[in-house]
This record gives sequence, C-alpha cells and structure tokens, in this order.
Amino acid sequence: MIKYLACSVLFSALLCASCSRSAVRSIEREDLATFDIGVMENELDLFNIEGRGSFKKTELAMRDGQFFITNGTGNKVVRYNSYGDLLFMIYNEENNPTPVQLKPKSENAAETRWAQPWALQEPSHIAVDSLKKIFVVDKLPPERHNVDTLEKAILDSIVLHFDENGRFIEYLGQEGRGGTPFARVEGIWTSRKDELVVACRFSKGIKVYCYDAGGDHRTTLEFYNEKLPIPEGHEGVLASFESIAVAPDAPFIYLKINYYREIVDPVINTKTGVEVESSWIWIVDTETGEYIRSIEIPFYEYTHTENNQKTSENLMYSLFGASSDEKLFFYVPVEEGYAILIINAGESNSQRRGIIKVNPDELEYITFNVSADGVLSALIAGDFKVRLVWWRTDKLAHNM
Repeated sequence: MIKYLACSVLFSALLCASCSRSAVRSIEREDLATFDIGVMENELDLFNIEGRGSFKKTELAMRDGQFFITNGTGNKVVRYNSYGDLLFMIYNEENNPTPVQLKPKSENAAETRWAQPWALQEPSHIAVDSLKKIFVVDKLPPERHNVDTLEKAILDSIVLHFDENGRFIEYLGQEGRGGTPFARVEGIWTSRKDELVVACRFSKGIKVYCYDAGGDHRTTLEFYNEKLPIPEGHEGVLASFESIAVAPDAPFIYLKINYYREIVDPVINTKTGVEVESSWIWIVDTETGEYIRSIEIPFYEYTHTENNQKTSENLMYSLFGASSDEKLFFYVPVEEGYAILIINAGESNSQRRGIIKVNPDELEYITFNVSADGVLSALIAGDFKVRLVWWRTDKLAHNM
C-alpha cells in the first residue's frame, strides 16, 4: 500500500506545470462517502482535534469493493462497503465512546453490523486477504519494545491478525506467530495464496519477511544500501531505495530504486551536489531472492512558467502500488491533481497515462491504495471532512 502526506510547497511549485496531453486520459473520480472528523463510530479522528497528541497514520485497503481503514489517532479499524455504510469496527475502548449504531458480535445472532473491542495502540498499515481476514500493523507499549543492537533498530511493532468478523486470531512477529517484534514497518501486503509480506526499513537498508497463509515464516530477503543493483551502462551512480510493492498474484516484489550522479564543477574540480540520473523498478523473485529483470521508469516532463519564462524539467514518478497481471501504478503531482502512469512489468512493457483530479483544498491529507484488480482509491481530507473516493484505473489498464 502507498500514502502521501500532501505538501503545499511541492504542490505550489507544480501549480503552473503543463505538459502534452496527447495519449493522456482524464479518469473520472467517484465520491463514495463523506465522513466528519471526530471520535464517533462513523467519524475518523484524523487531525488530533484540539491538539491531542502527535500525528498518526490513517491507512486504506480495498478488497472486492469493500474498504478497510486503520485510524491511528482513533485507535480503531473500520470496514465500509462501496456505498459508505459502516459494517464493523475494531476499537480501543479507552479511546472511543461506546458505539451506538454497532453492537457486539454474538456467536448465534445474524448481525450485519457490529463492533469488536481490542486494545489497539497505534494501528497503521493494513492488508486484507481473499477471505477478508485482516492484518494490521500495531505498535507495542514502550515496556515491550526490544532493541536490535546489530541493526541498531528499535523493535516496537507487530502484525495483528483478525478474522473476517473482526475477532483477534494471533499476532505475527519476525519469526511468524508470536515472534520477535518488527522494526520500522514500510508496508504489508497479501500476495498469492493469501501469503503475507512485511517490509521493514533499517539504517542499512530494508528487510522483507515472507509468510505462508498459516502465518509460518518462509523466508527473509535483505536489501542493503551498499549492495543495491546498478543498471548496466549506468556505472558510477549513487543508488537510493525509494519504495516497495508486492504482486498480488505472483511471487514477485517490486523495488523502486532511484539513481543519482554527482555534479562536479570542472573549474575547481569539486563536487557541488547530485542530480537525478534515472529511476528503475527491479523485480525480485520471493522464492529465490534473485533479481529477475528491471524496468526504467520514464520521467514526467513538464513546462514551468515563472517570470514569463518557460523552463522544462523532468520529475520522477513515485510508486503507488501493484495490481494483478504485473501492472505497476505510478504518480506525480500536477496542477489538476496527479498524473498517473501504468506500466506492464511483463514482457510487453506497455504504458498508459492518465490524470486524476484532486482539488487544492482537499490536500490536507491523502492516502492511496491500489487494489489487486487495479482500482485506485483514496481517503482525501479537507475542510474538516474526509472523503472516500475511487478512480476506475482498472479500465485504463485493461488489455495492456
């Protein structure tokens, strides 16, 4: 899953950007639901109203037209259908008032909307498998933190596993069920056969933990900064890991790595900085840990007008995520909202481009999700409202 905390400086810098719109489609946005910001069951406690505490994540996952949202400030997980109806909630009783519309789930009753209490500490990343079982990254209380002296990392997170009714099953750590806590979690995904993938960032690079559908640890893949691959013909560049995505239907992970080249002033023969050289996706086989192939990501070209002068620049795309059939989704902020690039990472390497519209007053917070079937959805916040929206990017990616 990919999130984006809107930056007004970046948006303003791109406000005058324009580019050729040939072969670029505007993708219609559909607003599915609107929520107030607050602590009630059908609200999202997004911005720490009245200055309560620090900012915490709100994340989104979509599966089969249903939306699963973690609300870190509110310490709850909620599930909505595509009409915006609240179906159930997992919530911390210390941070949330007693639900009014939702009732506790009983064994024999046929409730269609219910609530389950659980002592969530700070839920963040979320993934959902084909059976609607839910995996949520949660923080441990400080007294349960560990320290990895070798990696110089604080181990403070676990993955909570709930069933389709929101009942707790178990928690997962590095070794699997009941294992050692994770370090800084970059994201979690459910892959083929409902396998789970957890990516963690360390000072030296990232580690990717892979588990089978039963929660048993299969393998750990390590990608250290000094050992990141360099594309052929691009020797002498500096490699920087940006982000990761996981294929929902194949044993692949996608690493987005950016490459920079040092700038040398020839007059004084001194290094004066670095410039972007290229950006690549590396496809890794989770069974073997080997790099299968790589794809260079084109730059987004735009023209910026300032003081009546036009200058052309290249901007790097960021990675949204991956859908089935080896399709990768990228984005970059533009005047209308975001320019979208979809690349088929298979043999065809075909590309499609589009524009999704987001208004400037909706940029207080955005979190995105690409579903396995290629639908892009988001939570968009502004004016003390949170909107659940989607764009049918699956239609743009059809028959690539």
